[in-house]
Amino acid sequence: MLFVACAIIFMSVYYTAGQFLGTEYEVRVINGFSNNSSLPLVIWCVSQQDGDMGGRALQEGDDYGWRVKTNIWGDFGYLCTLKWDGKRRSFEAFRVGRDSRRCGPLNKCSWLVKEDGFYFSSDEVNWKKHFSWC
Repeated sequence: MLFVACAIIFMSVYYTAGQFLGTEYEVRVINGFSNNSSLPLVIWCVSQQDGDMGGRALQEGDDYGWRVKTNIWGDFGYLCTLKWDGKRRSFEAFRVGRDSRRCGPLNKCSWLVKEDGFYFSSDEVNWKKHFSWC
């Protein structure tokens, strides 16, 4: 009984509230290009939790989104590869340890992909550039 109590205390201290309680997050990748009507943004995502999520071709303004429910089993992520106009970039669209806090009170993790790079927002109003295509 003491072991169970210690384990519960350890888990409640070690994990953030979102990780421990199974919080749900909304993840979106948005094609934010201003003039690419003939060249879609191709996205393909996989995760340790859901496996291969398949690919999509996003036209200007389109988005690809999914919901993530955290669990107590660890830090899993969603890796996406994007291609556009001969460019290719892979990035983690969501990782529990990194995003359980930064996705804000709305639990929204959004990526806006533009010609000059990848922007993150937790409210889809304030965007911050995180990296370029190269």
